[in-house]
Amino acid sequence: MAAMHKAQDADFADRVRASFARQRAMALIGASMPVIEPGYTEIHLPHRAEITQQHGYIHGGVVGMIADSAAGYAASTLTTAETSVLTVEYKLNLLAPAEGDLLIAEGSVVRYGRTLIVTRADVFAVLHGRKRMCALMQQTIMAVHGKHPR
Repeated sequence: MAAMHKAQDADFADRVRASFARQRAMALIGASMPVIEPGYTEIHLPHRAEITQQHGYIHGGVVGMIADSAAGYAASTLTTAETSVLTVEYKLNLLAPAEGDLLIAEGSVVRYGRTLIVTRADVFAVLHGRKRMCALMQQTIMAVHGKHPR
């Protein structure tokens, strides 16, 4: 669910969508971002054999990738058009195996500040239509004012 935040940029969704499209790492693993709201995004990742670990679960590093991006883009929805965001740190708890047909990373903003933005991501594995939390992440984002990404 989206937190109650106000976007500073009327075109935030288009800006975030364009940035996500430039993120080749997300294309590599097959992720999409179907939900973009002020202070909230979702990244969806279908199960693919190429992103699993030795037991057949989606690799924890890949779970961290989608959590990092979902929460980072949630922060980006609240910035001005002239502001970029960079992850400073995150802590990921893997709560259960990432076993499912689809992973959904729900990124949201906990606290929005001028320089530091605290976010979180809840990652769910969807198996046979049932959604189960498999990871929880807390993240610190740094807002970089006046710098556009390449």
